[in-house]
Amino acid sequence: MGAADGVLVKADEAREALSGAELIYDDGATQTFMSDGTTTYVEAGRESSGEWGVEDDGTFTSFWPPSFRASYTLSWRVVDNVVGLTFVSQRDGSVFSGTFGSRTTP
Repeated sequence: MGAADGVLVKADEAREALSGAELIYDDGATQTFMSDGTTTYVEAGRESSGEWGVEDDGTFTSFWPPSFRASYTLSWRVVDNVVGLTFVSQRDGSVFSGTFGSRTTP
């Protein structure tokens, strides 16, 4: 991975970085990304399950049943050698960031 703060994440880098990873968001929520395209988001003890993917142009996509779909532009977040991701919603421009925690078994 060629992670440098603020640099857009390439599609192959995004798939590699997220498969089997946990992100810890700035608000304390966590999200695990399994290599089979499933994901689990936990916020304040509430868990929800969805699906994730990366388009060939690097766009991150997510689906949360029954009908919520979203697309994000991804950039690297690197602060004091701690690597994470920043997501920018293609729908409304909202921004959220997190850092990588543990790796799970893909």
